[in-house]
Amino acid sequence: MKRAILGCLGLMAGVLGLCFPAHPAAPAPPNFIFILVDDLGWTDAGCYGSRFYQTPHMDRLAREGMRFTQAYAACTVCSPTRAAILTGKYPARLHLTDWIAGHRRPYARLKPPDWKKYLPHEEITLAEALKPLGYATASIGKWHLGGTNYYPEKHGFDLNLGGTDRGQPPSYFAPYKIATLPEGPPGEFLTDREAAEACRFIEANRQRPFFLYLPHYAVHTPIQAKEEVRAKYQARVPPGSRQTNAAYAALVESVDDSLGRILHKLAELQLEQRTIVFFTSDNGGLKPVTDNAPLRDGKGSAYEGGVRVMAMVKWPGVTKPGSVNDTPIISMDFYPTILEIAGAPLRPGQVVDGESLVPLLRGSGSLKRTALFWHYPHYHPGGATPYSAIREGDFRLVEFFEDRRLELYDLKNDVGEQQNLAAARPELAARLRARLEAWRREVGAQLPLPNPDYAPEKDRFGAAPTPAGGGEGGGANPYQRANLRR
Repeated sequence: MKRAILGCLGLMAGVLGLCFPAHPAAPAPPNFIFILVDDLGWTDAGCYGSRFYQTPHMDRLAREGMRFTQAYAACTVCSPTRAAILTGKYPARLHLTDWIAGHRRPYARLKPPDWKKYLPHEEITLAEALKPLGYATASIGKWHLGGTNYYPEKHGFDLNLGGTDRGQPPSYFAPYKIATLPEGPPGEFLTDREAAEACRFIEANRQRPFFLYLPHYAVHTPIQAKEEVRAKYQARVPPGSRQTNAAYAALVESVDDSLGRILHKLAELQLEQRTIVFFTSDNGGLKPVTDNAPLRDGKGSAYEGGVRVMAMVKWPGVTKPGSVNDTPIISMDFYPTILEIAGAPLRPGQVVDGESLVPLLRGSGSLKRTALFWHYPHYHPGGATPYSAIREGDFRLVEFFEDRRLELYDLKNDVGEQQNLAAARPELAARLRARLEAWRREVGAQLPLPNPDYAPEKDRFGAAPTPAGGGEGGGANPYQRANLRR
């Protein structure tokens, strides 16, 4: 009798199911892959104008997604930009304003503030924001946001491979001597290893949503390359090209190869349509290893060459293939973008300085903000002395703290920042300076102070970095220490 009743109930349920179908299953949360290349210049890819570096996979990403022409790093050096990406906050608000542990200029005119040399635990990283939604999280590559107590696993990442307090690898060839990366076979190339580990993570987590943060050590010094790839570039330097370093070109190609392997793995696992890929750099290209023309200067400077970077986003089914967007965006914008797409709410009282790029990616709207800001109260051998900067519309104002000098540029007509308009447009310069000062007060920016030990006769521009941190800045002339594995 019980079996007959259960059979009738089952039949009724089947009939009701035909008449009233169940709600369709909610779509699986998207996967996120965030690729951050260290020191990659604004023009260091074919899709951004390079005639020398071969980047077919970066070029493919541009064809399949959206390419931003006026993307900016949050800082002219790496650690602050990394913190900005992971938290959505301006480095000035975090008080993490230089690469860790920074340069020492003990006899310079100004003394930098007592800034943070680690990413505080109380900050909510992208990994920590996504984990409540069931995301698997991994950081593979360079970390450079503090010592062992501040490694990725202390900031919400399930997996940390390669992340330490170092700013550059001891070697791009195994043995790597990176404490958090098991050694590979002798001669294995680091960028290849990062790609392989990324693909392993993707495959292991293909049944659940994942967030893969892939901050390559490349293309930072030491400039080491596979000999056969370097030789290929040495034989094809274009006449008249300003980008001529064959070893650096080979290092760029290694990053491009890594991107290609990851895109292939997504297709192989049929994850391509539900995986959003972000690709950008942490600051401008290092001169003279690469050339950032038409931008002025490069990494470690106060100018566009130090902070303008390439940025591409592929959101399948949303971003229009081959689309180009000229809206100024900045590192902090990736945080609210990813959270909005994932449906992860901000915590009560959480402050985020970035603005979601979703309206731009969907082609459905614009951003609300009207200005971007930078604050670097430090010295760097790339040329920077303590400064703040603001970009409003097409104008960029730089305020140098040593002498309170103002430089004003019209980027629409002078992207190379050759004509200082501060004297010709005093009212605009004064208004932008006032807005910059107001922003510094709002975020609690730390300011440099007069140096009681100031001694111009003793000051040596580009003094050696402090010992900790693996030499991110590389001393007075980081590129002079670049070398090639033969």
